[in-house]
Amino acid sequence: ATHNLCKEALVLLSRALAHATPHSFPPATTNKHQTMAEAAAAAADPPAPKEEVLYFVDEVAGSDETGDGSEAKPFATRFAPYLLPGAEDKNVKIKLKKEGGEEFEDLGSKALKKAKKGAEQQQKKAATAAKAAEQEAIKAQNREANLEAAKSIKITADPSLPEPVRIYLRDSVANRGKRVKVCGWVSRLRRQGTSLMFIVLRDGTGFLQCVLNDDLCKTYDALTLQRESSIILYGVIAAVPEGKEAPDGHEMSVDYWELVGTAPAGGLDSVMTEKTSVDVKLDQGHLLLRTETKAKVMKARSAVTQCFREHFFGNGYFEVTPPTMVQTQVEGGSTLFGLNYFGDDAYLTQSSQLYLETALSSMGDVFCIAQSYRAEKAHTRRHLAEYTHIEAECPFIDFENLLDRIEGLVCDVVDRILASPQGHVVKELNPDFAPPKRPFRRMNYLDAIEWLREHDVKKDDGSYYEYPDDIPEAPERVMTDAIGEPILLCRFPAEIKSFYMPRCKEDDRMTESVDVLMPGVGEIVGGSMRIWDYDALMAGYEREGISAEPYYWYTDQRKFGTCPHGGYGLGLERFLCWILGRYHIREVTLFPRVEGRCAP
Repeated sequence: ATHNLCKEALVLLSRALAHATPHSFPPATTNKHQTMAEAAAAAADPPAPKEEVLYFVDEVAGSDETGDGSEAKPFATRFAPYLLPGAEDKNVKIKLKKEGGEEFEDLGSKALKKAKKGAEQQQKKAATAAKAAEQEAIKAQNREANLEAAKSIKITADPSLPEPVRIYLRDSVANRGKRVKVCGWVSRLRRQGTSLMFIVLRDGTGFLQCVLNDDLCKTYDALTLQRESSIILYGVIAAVPEGKEAPDGHEMSVDYWELVGTAPAGGLDSVMTEKTSVDVKLDQGHLLLRTETKAKVMKARSAVTQCFREHFFGNGYFEVTPPTMVQTQVEGGSTLFGLNYFGDDAYLTQSSQLYLETALSSMGDVFCIAQSYRAEKAHTRRHLAEYTHIEAECPFIDFENLLDRIEGLVCDVVDRILASPQGHVVKELNPDFAPPKRPFRRMNYLDAIEWLREHDVKKDDGSYYEYPDDIPEAPERVMTDAIGEPILLCRFPAEIKSFYMPRCKEDDRMTESVDVLMPGVGEIVGGSMRIWDYDALMAGYEREGISAEPYYWYTDQRKFGTCPHGGYGLGLERFLCWILGRYHIREVTLFPRVEGRCAP
């Protein structure tokens, strides 16, 4: 009998296990006197089946926000039904209409399990987000409380300290050990705990690390200070301990400071980052100037411009300031910006060359550094609609003299900038830069045409370049980069050059003209001798279809004691791209002007 009873109990137990759920058995401690038979009998009763509920999901037309799961108002996602209140107590079924489908179809058991798991993950994410929001709210309350408390903390300058000396950061090394006053912008900011703060100050002349402690870090202004805020700091500059690093090897121990102007939270990062698009950076060009690289480039630009002036003045040139609103063309009418000049037609100048020529007879060698304008719709990395043009004109020279002067200009300015206080910027931005070796390679146009043919460089249509084709930028760059040294490309066909360029005596088809080509950049200088014979100049006007009347003042130079003369124009921005290793010309321009952009 006992054997039969055990056998019967085992049968009942196995049936119970087949229908069991995690909650089918009461805890073992519920009743320690409960017999196996009683437990088996209790487990033998399966739970009531869950209510089956059907929901509709349309992945295209459904909505988790406004839908209710009915066929008329379906959900959009499969896990939405499982997020409804009480869904865990129901047997959820789903009919799904996929993208491109026409009918609702039953979702299989595996897909249902996956949808349920997705709902659980969503619930976990929501719970995590809610907890994070709660913690952030607590932090915000604490911050507000701290800020409110900080308003009661006041700092004052110590009247017993020596009167500070106002200095620029470039003079900070010479003023170590003295109490000084410095003004500038917060370039970098780091807080360490509640009683220590490090600021790297920038004033345009240098950088200075400053250390603030105790109450100086606890005021309302200190707690809300952001990068790019403008401030005034007072304190003593001393060398940093051995093993520590800071700009110029020293730091200021601040004893008092003032907030001058606030900045948005995050400083420049609130507007742009390294990954920001080019257009946004151009829109924010006024703020981009505050970045270290752009500031270095602009300082180098200033120093390079000064070096050009020093070269010219050191070689006996006079600087002139010609007009930039004109009624004549220099490089062809298709690239002129027109304007209404009190009812008359006028233009923004393409070049100051013609006006420089008028000064030769009274001033000798002359130069100018002025803006020139070209209405070229050229979307390349070396073209601007407005650029800084360094131009020079010299009387009583021949073509070989002109080539020597251009070569001398480039090499002398390079030597000057490398020896200047900004020379380190060249090495920082373009570590591989080396001064060009003299003499430059001199190559005639016809030799360049032959080089392109020998190296299988062709036009877009597959044909070779031939005389008198103009050599465009791309093949010109291919040749220059392959040769790998500066090139004085000389003697271009008259058909592709300006009306004022004289013919070569040895080949009447060619002109006494030159372009200076630099590896990595291309053309940076264009120059030529100028027609000094009256009849030849009149023929040049006629050939180009130009009326000589508006040029009477230019033509008169050939009537009143003419002489052989020549000159050139150098694009400052292209020169900077070459020497600073910049890829795009906009990188060396304060606010670049190109088609579609005339702001800021």
